Amino acid sequence: MNLFEDIKTGLEQAIEYEKGELKVKTKTIKILPVSHFDAKEIRAIRIMTGLTQSAFASYMGVSVKTVEAWEAGRNRPEGASCRMLALTKQDPKFPLKCGIIGL
Repeated sequence: MNLFEDIKTGLEQAIEYEKGELKVKTKTIKILPVSHFDAKEIRAIRIMTGLTQSAFASYMGVSVKTVEAWEAGRNRPEGASCRMLALTKQDPKFPLKCGIIGL
């Protein structure tokens, strides 16, 4: 099949779908809510990894001051940082296994 035929077929299928004449396969996925961590949990996760605050900050993509603030309870991680913490809590070797840190 050439490019013209591919485009024509795709447009015909789009028209059929819009008319309700074509059923499409769908897959529903569930995304777990973002976990939140307190100062003690963050420190415990860092210690489980065996990383210093400086190395943990580099791993997390934040400054050392940010890690210090998290562990002191002055600030809380959000979004992607919480996802990384959850993955690391689940598997303290995650940073090493994924090649984020090397020995």
